[in-house]
Amino acid sequence: MRREPVRGPMARWQPWRWVLADVQVLAAPPGLATTAWPAPATEAGPVPLEPVAGTSAPEGSQHWGFGGLPVTLHPEDAEGYLLNVTAPAPCFWVLWREPEADDGLPQPLIVTLSYHDAGRWLDAQERVDQVPAPPDVVAWLADYARRHHRPEPKRRARPASFQPLTDRFGQPARISTGAMRRGGPA
Repeated sequence: MRREPVRGPMARWQPWRWVLADVQVLAAPPGLATTAWPAPATEAGPVPLEPVAGTSAPEGSQHWGFGGLPVTLHPEDAEGYLLNVTAPAPCFWVLWREPEADDGLPQPLIVTLSYHDAGRWLDAQERVDQVPAPPDVVAWLADYARRHHRPEPKRRARPASFQPLTDRFGQPARISTGAMRRGGPA
């Protein structure tokens, strides 16, 4: 996470803002690249970090890392992973909360690679940001998704009983089982 100063007229109301800067892979299956971490990978507390060289972080930014957030894959969510890897920009999604106090730290809670999870969180009005996933993670996820994806069986289309009846000209049709109307025989 990166805390960066807000520039311009908006700085009157909010001098700082938090943004998701990156997701680093700390522990992974064989074949995936990992990042060295200044604390044990299972430690969930915040760790102050130095900015990565070559990034476009604004002057005066502070970087904080949060380890210990696992990405758990579930075979029944293979469709959500497949949607991610077939998107133009496959990514990690992070659900996180703003700090309670002005000088507090944000709380990243969950990291996922599933479109379905991210969609549910967004529907629940949670704060969800995304960052691009590395190519080796995307290739590994694509293999996992293809091995576990089971398309849903086709279902019979039910008749549209809720739609109003119309005659051949598109006018509302009236069906009556009662007495005839407008002076017809009774």
